[in-house]
Amino acid sequence: MVFLLAPALLPAAQSEWKNVPRVVAVGDVHGDYNGFVEVLRSAGVIDQKDHWAGGKTHLVQTGDVPDRGPDTRKAMDLLMQLEKEADKAGGHVHALVGNHEAMNVYADLRYTTPAEFAAFVDNDSERVRAGFWKREMKQNPHPALDAQRKWEEAHPLGWYEQRIAFSSEGKYGKWIRSHNALVKINDTIYLHGGISPRYAAMTVKQINEAVAAELNDLPAMKQDGAVMGTDSPLWYRGIALEDGPAIAAHVDLVLKTNDAQRIVISHTVTPGAIIERFGGKVVMIDTGMTAVYGGHRACLLLEGDKVYAIHRGEKLILPPGGADYIAYLKKALALEPAGSPLAKHIAETEAALAGSK
Repeated sequence: MVFLLAPALLPAAQSEWKNVPRVVAVGDVHGDYNGFVEVLRSAGVIDQKDHWAGGKTHLVQTGDVPDRGPDTRKAMDLLMQLEKEADKAGGHVHALVGNHEAMNVYADLRYTTPAEFAAFVDNDSERVRAGFWKREMKQNPHPALDAQRKWEEAHPLGWYEQRIAFSSEGKYGKWIRSHNALVKINDTIYLHGGISPRYAAMTVKQINEAVAAELNDLPAMKQDGAVMGTDSPLWYRGIALEDGPAIAAHVDLVLKTNDAQRIVISHTVTPGAIIERFGGKVVMIDTGMTAVYGGHRACLLLEGDKVYAIHRGEKLILPPGGADYIAYLKKALALEPAGSPLAKHIAETEAALAGSK
């Protein structure tokens, strides 16, 4: 069952911000509340009681708060709280739409965990589910012997409450629809997946409008559109994975179109650290925060024209390629436990650098 309530149109969020002194960007959370809090504290944007401490900092969370982990609801509630607290302090929180936010809105629950449904269980959950089973029985008065068991497995307690909460007018669905897919702060574009050639000639604002139009009209959403398409800003991986002059030229075009210096993305998991591509023009920040991906905790920090990675609590300069970039990776590796996938990435990067000389 999908709850397709006719959504009220929401005012568009601001797509571009200038003169922001400090920006912290955090990648995919995937229900790992504890990891999320640890990263936010390491960046100085929340205190030990989980309240805003970032002053005029802008916090960008690049999407994929839900799915795969148990504490999606807690993480979203924290972001909602921080939005209000940051604005009062002169800062701002940008909770961008990732593919998993969108999936929860349009009811693709392949990656939603039992614990995420359980977080919505209340004293009425048994009664609510029983009521929906009665509706099923009216439509099929002669079910198979194990029909109810299979139906309940597909609709665990909390399922309906979660669906209502993520519906277009539900607490989380409406909140997600109020957000951008991209934001440009100073000279940097932030988004979840990436900007593909299909959208290269469009500005950040224009792409946001295309995504919002679909999220506000789910029945008309297209499989190859701005939300679900593999080349959409929520799903595209080209600038994270492809190499060669064609993709490098594409990155340059996107930056020129938006008068920007770099693009910050998540979605594609890195080898356990903040990494850069194309001489720092693309920065990848999905380090695999959740235990599902190894629990590698880091975030990106921009202060003026300086770029840093905060890796396991240590502030490291993030250089735009070359030998200094290798040195940064080795410093990050030294903070990692044994067996980190970062070691292989360093070896490959060193080999590529040597081959280019």
